[in-house]
Parts: sequence; C-alpha cells; structure tokens
Amino acid sequence: MKKSISVALTSLVLGMSAGTMAQDDSLSFFITSSGTGNGAYLGGLAGADMHCAVLAQAAGVTGKTWAAYLSAQESNGMPAVNARDRIGAGPWFNANGVQVAADVDDLHSDNNQLSKENSLTETGAMVNGRGDSPNQHDILTGSDLEGNAFTDGEDHTCNNWTSNDEGSAQVGHHDRQGGGANPTSWNSAHGSRGCSLQDLQGSGGNGYFYCFATD
Repeated sequence: MKKSISVALTSLVLGMSAGTMAQDDSLSFFITSSGTGNGAYLGGLAGADMHCAVLAQAAGVTGKTWAAYLSAQESNGMPAVNARDRIGAGPWFNANGVQVAADVDDLHSDNNQLSKENSLTETGAMVNGRGDSPNQHDILTGSDLEGNAFTDGEDHTCNNWTSNDEGSAQVGHHDRQGGGANPTSWNSAHGSRGCSLQDLQGSGGNGYFYCFATD
C-alpha cells in the first residue's frame, strides 16, 4: 500500500512539474493590423493600449492585458514613460507561436527574433516592408534603441501621441532595412516627417505600432 501511495505521489509531483514547465506560446506580440486612422494621434498611451486590446480580442485572444510599445516624454510636470518598462517581463510569441524574445533585455539585444517574417499582425499577416507597395515598415515607438523615452527636448512622440499635425514620431523598421540613422533597428530607425497619416505614409508607415502582452 505504501509503495502504491509513493508511486501515486511521485506521478502527481511529476505531473505538476510538467504543467508548471509548460510554456504558453499563444499570441503575446504583434504589430497592429490597422492604425487608429488619425495618424499619430492615438489617444495617448491609454488609447494605444486600448487599440491593442481591441485588436487582440477581435482575433480571438482573451484573458491577457496588452500594452503598446510606446514611450512618452516628460511634459507638463508628468514624468517620462519608457516603452521597455510598459510591456511586462516576457517571453513573447507571435501569432505562429514563434518566440521573438525571452525577456526585455533579449528584446533589446541582437539576439531577438524580430524580422519581417516574425513581426506579424494579430491575425498572423505579414506587414508590407521595403520593396512592397506600399511600404509600411515604419512602426511608431517614440523610443531610443534601448526602448527609453528621449530626453533631448525635441518631440519624438507627436506630443505624446496626441497630435496628428505638428511634431515627429520616432519609428522603427520591422523589416530591419531602409534608411535613417539606424536603418536596421526595429524600434528606433528615424523620425517621421510629421504626425498626420499622410506624413506617416510619406515616410514609409501607416500608423502601426507594436503590442505586447504584459501577463
């Protein structure tokens, strides 16, 4: 009897360990399949987060909290917000179950798996890149290479995502190619021409941004 109980307990522990080790590779990272339709006016960080959540839910993903990978600069007495601090701890998986990064440091290293092929929308579609028509590889981030807000006093966030007119937004290239100061950077390639949808499209974008599950 004691041997049977011991075997049963061992099986239970092993089963619990396997369950604990099982990794959730469901969608936890995507590029928005659509912008808000209002250029870089996203309704601030809260509006961008809501857009991520709505798109994820429409794609059938529930039970997760979503955050846009966007920084906000210090303004009107409000402190800066760094994109890297908003997105949870990882790991993150695309719609095909491919792990694009293990954690925040991995995401901002040369080891991440972000590329045109892996940086998919919430539905698993590939976003147009350089060489496609139209090119839409400019992804809004407002961030430097490390995922932090800029501190140089210049506008890199289209007035913290509340302008569709004046200003500029820092963008990354999801296909890791193109022009700008850092053409192969997924999160900080160059600044946009302006904040309107027309300006974003003119420099190779369409008002898309990255979304990460925080839990």
